[in-house]
Amino acid sequence: MTSRLLQNFKGGRAVIVSGRGTEPTLESTLAKLGVVSEYPAIVDGRAQIDMASLQADRDILFVDGDLDGVVAMEVDQASRLPLVPVIGLVGVEAPSRLKALVNLGATSFLRKPVHGGAVYTSLFMGINQFLLRNDMYGRLQDLEARRRGRRAVVSAIIAVMREAGLDEDQAYSQLRGASMRARISLEQYCEELLRRRAEPPDKSCRTSGVELRGGDKQAT
Repeated sequence: MTSRLLQNFKGGRAVIVSGRGTEPTLESTLAKLGVVSEYPAIVDGRAQIDMASLQADRDILFVDGDLDGVVAMEVDQASRLPLVPVIGLVGVEAPSRLKALVNLGATSFLRKPVHGGAVYTSLFMGINQFLLRNDMYGRLQDLEARRRGRRAVVSAIIAVMREAGLDEDQAYSQLRGASMRARISLEQYCEELLRRRAEPPDKSCRTSGVELRGGDKQAT
């Protein structure tokens, strides 16, 4: 399944970490594309950016690679993704400077001096690569959660087979039906079922059983 690619950037905000006026073509071209430009102040070599205010669906961060350590932004260690799309402005193509931009999560680059014809392509690549990587990471996280949950499903099937005298297919169908009635995933239902069965019995409860989500009863 292919994610929808963003082609219209109207309403976006470019946070440009560079000297104001050093790349006039960039600002004017962004304006034609409906993207407003802002230049955060640089104090003691560090851009004054309110990271909490950045929005991934609106903001694009342009970082001048010739300004060493100008941006302090955490990148997720697992996904290697920053808070917002990052586009590197490249002047001196030194490996150390390119590495610094990559470590910030840059998904696209613009050569300096910036030419108007390259801005749209850089925006398209930078933003859509950011969105695609985010989507891919989310899918991987979901698959990993399901993989972990499969262990609970197997354990729950074995438990139901032993207690109810069912075969594997019947036990699976029973658990599947209960999870659908509870409107939660099969993995989540089985994890909850096993967790409750592992809890010490509550003597204050009736011995007839404890109602589980989905209408099943757990013997105590």
